[in-house]
Amino acid sequence: MTPEELNLIFEEAVARINAHTEPFPADFLLRLYAYYKKATNNYDRPSSRKPIINAFKTNALFQIKDITTDEAKETYIELVNSYFLYRK
Repeated sequence: MTPEELNLIFEEAVARINAHTEPFPADFLLRLYAYYKKATNNYDRPSSRKPIINAFKTNALFQIKDITTDEAKETYIELVNSYFLYRK
């Protein structure tokens, strides 16, 4: 897969998540959050008003610190596809 194809599929997966109106499980959201931040090279600090949420987000980011941006995109896509596949 070319980098352009990967980016397109990643953007489609992000759009699919953003268009979904039902709540997601918290553990799934944390994984999506971490892989999205890594995939987009967004190193801003978590900005929840609740310190415990920031701690969970920081931990999720720490757990994936050694993967590449392309690996993060691929994993994000896999998470999204699996979620919607098994949701039915």
